[in-house]
Amino acid sequence: MQHWWFPANASSYGGQLDSLFFVILYITGAVFLIVEVALLYFLFRYRRGANQTATYIEGSTAAEIVWTTIPAAICIFLALFSQRLWSEIKDPDRIPPDAVPLEITAKQFEWHIRYPGPDGRQGSDDDFSKRNELHVVVGRNYAFRLTSEDVIHSFFVPVFRLKQDAVPGMHLSGWFRPTSTGQWEIACAELCGLGHYRMRGRVWVHTAEDFDRWQASQAAGAAPAAPPADSVASSGARAS
Repeated sequence: MQHWWFPANASSYGGQLDSLFFVILYITGAVFLIVEVALLYFLFRYRRGANQTATYIEGSTAAEIVWTTIPAAICIFLALFSQRLWSEIKDPDRIPPDAVPLEITAKQFEWHIRYPGPDGRQGSDDDFSKRNELHVVVGRNYAFRLTSEDVIHSFFVPVFRLKQDAVPGMHLSGWFRPTSTGQWEIACAELCGLGHYRMRGRVWVHTAEDFDRWQASQAAGAAPAAPPADSVASSGARAS
């Protein structure tokens, strides 16, 4: 599901998160309308004249039970309804076993991303790092470990529907699978200091062939090159 006020969806679970958002929006929107209509009704139905004396009204146990039970039931329903998707995205045990590992470290005011080399393993001699650049392959699973060197940051890629806090002293995990080639923004979604506004990076989603060429250029010590024009759409655009 897509809506005009959302950014493009470029991840495997983005559509499910969008659908969950609309379920919550419809429920809370209906509750809002019911409450506002009831408020207006009571304002006019029980208005009193200027010369009338107010009367004391006893509370209603039945009414208190109703307006406590209904919100509680809605919250329980939403918790159960979203549990499967939440576990799929957030449970470390549900991360796809074939996911490529990435190490992401936040610091004021930049993102440091450590890639595995051709061997696909972190901690080996062919690892390399990039600042504010995330390069991935369309259709491939990626698992990341996220931490911070100083204060709390929040790793946010809107098109992936991915948002995870980076907390000093903790290594938090997550995963994603991009579904469209393109170039988009990485933002920090947590106020992290005076330079928060400039803590931005870019994510490039390549085809497998273009990523291999880019990775080879990094291994050879070449200067970082811009993604090939045939593999990267304009910012926010999907591949044709």
